Amino acid sequence: MPDLPFALLVFGVLLSSGGAQNSLSKLPDTVKKGVDLALKNVNSHEGVQQHFLFFKSLQQSKIEAGFDVTFIYHKFYLKATKCKRGTENADTTTCAFRNDRPLIDCAICYKTYAGKIEPEPIPYVSCVHKPALTEDMTKERLERCNKMGYSSGSPTLLAVATE
Repeated sequence: MPDLPFALLVFGVLLSSGGAQNSLSKLPDTVKKGVDLALKNVNSHEGVQQHFLFFKSLQQSKIEAGFDVTFIYHKFYLKATKCKRGTENADTTTCAFRNDRPLIDCAICYKTYAGKIEPEPIPYVSCVHKPALTEDMTKERLERCNKMGYSSGSPTLLAVATE
């Protein structure tokens, strides 16, 4: 009987890992585009050996600025997989998550027009291994994203944060 709690814990971890990509599919298209931008950024980095995939959404906010313009802020985790960097068409069925690597904490903010990410202002992408993320880095992320909204006269992105 002492192994029952451990078995439940393992089952819970497997269950939550298996659903990670499903939660990506539940995100709005404009938010998925931001995740894709961050994944492209991380997976093309020279120092990265494994392929990373979306793992978990932590915080989202969106401001509808009118005239089909939206400002989006999204904080989420990426997780290393067992596939090598550059793997094409990777998902959790072809590339299982690794549990021996730290998560990457990402915060992104960008402006969309008609559902497409605008080149101006330049989208802000900040992805850092979770153990290395400091309070100062978190503060700078928030300031950068808030400036993006302020520059267009929008309220702060984080004032409307949702789960």
